[in-house]
Amino acid sequence: MFEFLSNHMRDAQGRLDSTRGLLCGLGAGVAEAVVVVCPMETIKVKFIHDQTSSNPKYRGFFHGVREIVREQGLKGTYQGLTATVLKQGSNQAIRFFVMTSLRNWYRGDNPNKPMNPLITGAFGAIAGAASVFGNTPLDVIKTRMQGLEAHKYRNTWDCGMQILRNEGLKAFYKGTVPRLGRVCADVAIVFIIYDEVVKLLNKVWKTD
Repeated sequence: MFEFLSNHMRDAQGRLDSTRGLLCGLGAGVAEAVVVVCPMETIKVKFIHDQTSSNPKYRGFFHGVREIVREQGLKGTYQGLTATVLKQGSNQAIRFFVMTSLRNWYRGDNPNKPMNPLITGAFGAIAGAASVFGNTPLDVIKTRMQGLEAHKYRNTWDCGMQILRNEGLKAFYKGTVPRLGRVCADVAIVFIIYDEVVKLLNKVWKTD
């Protein structure tokens, strides 16, 4: 999705500026939130909460999904959609803004200058760290909205206000340190693999 959008927003020299990179990242994040992330994250969070409860009711993955759909319909796999769209949209907007900015800085006046995988990985780790600090509050809200106690919240805004009133501002940054380590490594690896796969494909099938 990012490539599809960015191919329509590059200038005559094939360069994508930071602002357009942010908008393309936002579009990619919204698309993945609706198609993939929201249903998978909702199921994952429900499973985690169920397995840590005193009386787990899901016997396995397929049984759990069947029970969720039977009790709540398909809507049960799309709880917290607004929070997920906000979280994933801001997540990818931040990552691609930072990554595009760093790539443009590194390449200077030559948009086709090759990048060493280690440099790509370092830039990816920085982009991942920026996204963690930028949207962990939305991730916390999303997780609450998708849990087994989601019924306590009327909507995304109400969830955020209840967390603020009952637990304070620090609650929005719970899990930042472990998430930071995971996301930095995750984003670094993803960008390295992506760039290397594109290079390989360009030898047999032009993708630029």
